[in-house]
Amino acid sequence: MCDHVKMNLKISTAVATPHKVVFAAFNEKLFLALKPPLLPMKLLRFDGCNVGHEVHIDLGLQVWISLITESVQNEEECYFVDEGSQLPFPLSSWRHLHLIKKNKDHTLIIDDITFSSGFVLLDFFLYPFLYFMFWLRQPVYRKFFGAV
Repeated sequence: MCDHVKMNLKISTAVATPHKVVFAAFNEKLFLALKPPLLPMKLLRFDGCNVGHEVHIDLGLQVWISLITESVQNEEECYFVDEGSQLPFPLSSWRHLHLIKKNKDHTLIIDDITFSSGFVLLDFFLYPFLYFMFWLRQPVYRKFFGAV
């Protein structure tokens, strides 16, 4: 087992809405709209995006629980971090930085995910599936916040 090795994926989406407005819209409605198609998922709890808040997801046979461990808003960027406290197999660690960054005449929404299963070969297998799931968020972000 290689707990010290973690995979990272990062996907950026440019949108037309100001960054603070985008950050304020990270709510239960947007969360449900971002659900990957064909993934059996039921939202059990969504507290919000502030430190100490929790998100609980029923994935059928397993429950995923994430805790919001960081949340920052300023004139240049807003972000929050969710970290998995109870993860579905095969994940052993999960950290998702939701970065909403002011960028001249538009806003960048950056999904920056660090994960591990504890097994490097399995992580390489999981990477394209996770990348695709988060890539599918781009049209949803553009629908909610306007394309650039």
